[in-house]
Amino acid sequence: MTRIDDLMTPVPVVDEEVMAANIARVQEFFDGLGRNFRPHIKTHKIPELAEAQLVAGARGINCQKVTEAEVFADAGFDDILITYNILGAEKLARLAALNARVRLTVVADNATVVDGLADAFHPDRPLRILVECETGARRNGVQTPEAAVELARRITAAPGLIFEGLMTYPKPHGEAAVEAFFSETMALLDAAGLACPVRSHAGSPSLFNAADVPSATEHRAGTYIYNDRKMVREGHCRIEDCAMHILATVVSCPTPDRCVLDSGSKTLTSDLSGFADHGLIVEHPGARIVSLSEEHGVVDLSDCASRPAVGDRVRIIPNHTCVVSNMFDRMVFHRQGTITRTLPVRARGLVW
Repeated sequence: MTRIDDLMTPVPVVDEEVMAANIARVQEFFDGLGRNFRPHIKTHKIPELAEAQLVAGARGINCQKVTEAEVFADAGFDDILITYNILGAEKLARLAALNARVRLTVVADNATVVDGLADAFHPDRPLRILVECETGARRNGVQTPEAAVELARRITAAPGLIFEGLMTYPKPHGEAAVEAFFSETMALLDAAGLACPVRSHAGSPSLFNAADVPSATEHRAGTYIYNDRKMVREGHCRIEDCAMHILATVVSCPTPDRCVLDSGSKTLTSDLSGFADHGLIVEHPGARIVSLSEEHGVVDLSDCASRPAVGDRVRIIPNHTCVVSNMFDRMVFHRQGTITRTLPVRARGLVW
């Protein structure tokens, strides 16, 4: 039996038991809440893991780009939500082809996107649209309930489009703002005679507060399947609930207070996620990965009670697992250190 200790580093490894517990824990929560749960596959990009999420009880999947959705449609998934504004003739043509194969829903937050979709779709195979709403994350989204209703009217007026409801990606612990936006918009839509069957809420960090958004009909989350340092900081989970670790090797100790890992920006990425360093080293919690070049991770050991030596292996909990997934062709899974399977990251690098 091959052990993860025998793997060349750097390499991400996933604990099967922790991952399965994460899937079960979140699905059980939403089952108890009586709300649909739609996992976001951008965290893992692996159809076999999405299948495990559906077997546990999830309702459909969430993708971020057309090419991601194509991979999962090819793998047999037939209820797909793409939560991204889609523009451009080639993307729209591929979106239409995808819509002919699966039950597809997309989002829009402006008239230009809606008009492009209206030109590309027809009543014989209409496309479902959710209006994306800004509820505090300061990213995409219409800014007011009135603007949401105006866009819903525009969608309804297009013969090839169906207004399906509302969608938001809020900031963590922003449930009050989401509920206020959803409830006010629903009242305006009802007064306008427009049905709003779907109200899609999202996010892993505060998903266990989802009951505070009673207007929502579904929840989307991705990071929960692996968890990461950011999820621990937000109170979503414990260190023990982080299924993904990066195995790395100490390749240099130039000074007593500095060592260098073989894991740089091509492994950990430059996504700090609000931290001052680039990941948590499990064996040396006082260590700080203070800088990354492409192949080197520089570690400050000045606050460590113990020092690693050249050749030592360490485990890193990444700040953000989703970006790590996109850096590797394959993901290695294990139980108590024994490798169970290696799966291709099938949607890796599919960014449009």
